[in-house]
Amino acid sequence: MPRLFTALELPADAAFSLSLLRGGLAGARWIDPENYHITLRFIGDVDDPTADEVASELARISRPQFEVALSGLGTFGSRRPHSLWAAVKCTPALKELQAEQERMMQRIGLEPERRRFSPHVTIARLKHASESEVARYLALRGGFATPSFRVGRFVLLSSRASRGGGPYIMEEAYPLAA
Repeated sequence: MPRLFTALELPADAAFSLSLLRGGLAGARWIDPENYHITLRFIGDVDDPTADEVASELARISRPQFEVALSGLGTFGSRRPHSLWAAVKCTPALKELQAEQERMMQRIGLEPERRRFSPHVTIARLKHASESEVARYLALRGGFATPSFRVGRFVLLSSRASRGGGPYIMEEAYPLAA
C-alpha cells in the first residue's frame, strides 16, 4: 500500500542554497537535499487501484509552467517547534495547481485536506530544540531567499512509513505546458 503525495521538485541551485542552512541548531535532524520538495497534496496510504486512479486523474491536468521563489524561514509548532521550513512565495499559478489537485482527489473519493495550503520546503525536523535556540537560528538566517525558478512539472511521489524526510520515490512526472 503506497503512501502518496504530489510535489514540486527544486532545481539543484535552490536545493544547494537550502543545504547551506544546515547546522547551527541543536536538536535538528536535517533533511537530505535530494529529498527537498514543495508538497502540493498529501494523499496518504492508498490501495493499488486508488493509486492508479490518482495517477490517471493527475495526468488530466493541463496548466502552463510558472515561476516560484523561496523567501524566508519559519517553523511549525509554536510552543514546541517540530519542523523548520523555507517559505515558498505563493503565486496564483501555484495556488491554482494545488487547488485543482485538491478538487480531483476529492472527486475520486479521498478525504479533503484539513490543513490550509501553506507552501514550504521542510529542511529539518526538530526534536528537543528550545524556542530560544530556534528564535536565534531564525534571526540569523531569516532573510533567506532564492531567485525565482521555473516549475516545468509536478510529480507523484511515494514514501515508506517513516519519521519523515525521505527517501522518496518518483512514481510519475506530469509536465506543465511550455
